[in-house]
Amino acid sequence: MANYNVKQEVTDKYSLRGRVFNKIREDILSGKYKEHEELKEVAIGEELGVSRTPVREAFRQLELEGLIQIVPNKGAYVTGITAKDVKDIYMIRSLLEGLCARWATENITQEQLDELEENVYLADFHAGKGHLDQIAELDNRFHQILYEACHSKQLERLLEDFHEYVLRVRRKTLASGRGQVSNEEHRQIMEAIKAKDQERAEMLANQHMINAYDNIEKNGLYDIYRAEAED
Repeated sequence: MANYNVKQEVTDKYSLRGRVFNKIREDILSGKYKEHEELKEVAIGEELGVSRTPVREAFRQLELEGLIQIVPNKGAYVTGITAKDVKDIYMIRSLLEGLCARWATENITQEQLDELEENVYLADFHAGKGHLDQIAELDNRFHQILYEACHSKQLERLLEDFHEYVLRVRRKTLASGRGQVSNEEHRQIMEAIKAKDQERAEMLANQHMINAYDNIEKNGLYDIYRAEAED
């Protein structure tokens, strides 16, 4: 879905173009812009306080990622993420998250390992209290620690993007009752990394993503994007 053979400056979140691109993508993925909705360069430029040029550049990058379609002489329209996209993302993530856990086992620092342990402890506490916002935040951070610990900028960037693509459906699946089960899987991954067991860490991280998708499919959450667009 994503195309990574583009100039890094376009997706550099700290450049003007990068900030505009990331803001529009975030708005699409969060549901601010619905499927088939037209994105207007002038209106978005005014909202973000920028000229049409960085908005137009962001549109081109978003089309490469499959999130919008630019129709000549008509405009740019949101395509969003389909149910098949969600499945593809989770299957790809299952392999990449496994590789990330393997590499993190080799490279993780004691400080990062301590943060993983604290994360699992806090998530267990909030799961028991039903604090969904805190659970989602801790879930995000658990994976971010592993991305940082794998010591691969390329893998980290890929995983961060895929993580963002399914942000809404991930929040829904955690709210569906999977939060506590997911955190137990995090605990097992953390213990494998702590034990320096690369193969087990990889296997558990891979299975973690497959389990997450199975929950999405079981609860009919994979079509959340289309369902919300039709509300």
